Amino acid sequence: MPKHPLDKSPTCGDCRIGPIAVTVVTEREYGPARRRRCGMRSMWKGSVSFGLVSIPIQLYAATENKNVSLRQVHVADGGRIQYKRFCSVDGEEVPYADIAKGYELPDGEMVVITDADLAELPLPTQHAIDVLEFVPLESIDPIRFDRTYYLEPQKNAVKPYVVLRDALQKASHVAIAKVAVRQRESLALLRVVDDVLVMTTMLWADEVRVPDFPFLHEDPPQVRPQEVTMAGSLIDSLSEPVFEPDKYADTYREALEAMIEAKAGGGETVGAPKQGEKAEVVDLMAALEASVSAAKKSRGPAEKTEKAAAKKPARRSKSA
Repeated sequence: MPKHPLDKSPTCGDCRIGPIAVTVVTEREYGPARRRRCGMRSMWKGSVSFGLVSIPIQLYAATENKNVSLRQVHVADGGRIQYKRFCSVDGEEVPYADIAKGYELPDGEMVVITDADLAELPLPTQHAIDVLEFVPLESIDPIRFDRTYYLEPQKNAVKPYVVLRDALQKASHVAIAKVAVRQRESLALLRVVDDVLVMTTMLWADEVRVPDFPFLHEDPPQVRPQEVTMAGSLIDSLSEPVFEPDKYADTYREALEAMIEAKAGGGETVGAPKQGEKAEVVDLMAALEASVSAAKKSRGPAEKTEKAAAKKPARRSKSA
């Protein structure tokens, strides 16, 4: 069956043919400005609920992705690959504002869930980190850890923040809490790192899979004591007193960046598409004026000089 013309299959943004695509990176995304360390931005405001104490805080992502940003493009001309959203029932393209969430039942029926429906659900931890108990950190397997965030005290909340921080350090415990970030409630633990409260969201108990591999149900192989001793010796020879992450580097990313620099330096690049980014037309006249201005700039002084030079012979022949 042929695909609908508004299918989400990738097409080239320039020539509208596809689906052959290749991944590239632009100098604008990759250059020094992209690699420069950006300041952290608060992504969530709430409070840490600690007994009867409420500590207003701001939440910051503690990690960032350093992968080189690549895009899918048409291998023939470098045009970006675009995707369109369309309805599988009526075949019409659907604007983002008309898209809701849905849960598919076993028989294929769909339960449509709107933002209004989600807003009615009880979510008491939407703006609060509700501390439930305190446990030793070693009692939590790292397999449950998800994402990590820094907590910064808001104004006039530094003292209770420091009190909780110092109490956690003295007790050698971490706090177990509930929190809702981006419409998803999670378990979390609070601990102290470099004098800052750090929150790590955790998976629920039923989100951690139980390993059930065939070899676990078979008779274990015969292992000689000498083999275990030799393995222990290898571990001892590679052991260090502490983990030093700066000793290690992402060699794949470094090689990819070096390849991009070599291609860019050797001229192996594809020019940016001539047309600008499409935007909603609010004022037709303003859009036309901007288009004319952009066209004049794209011609440049060289083209004007060539046109002027082309006119001079005509004037000379007229005087003759």
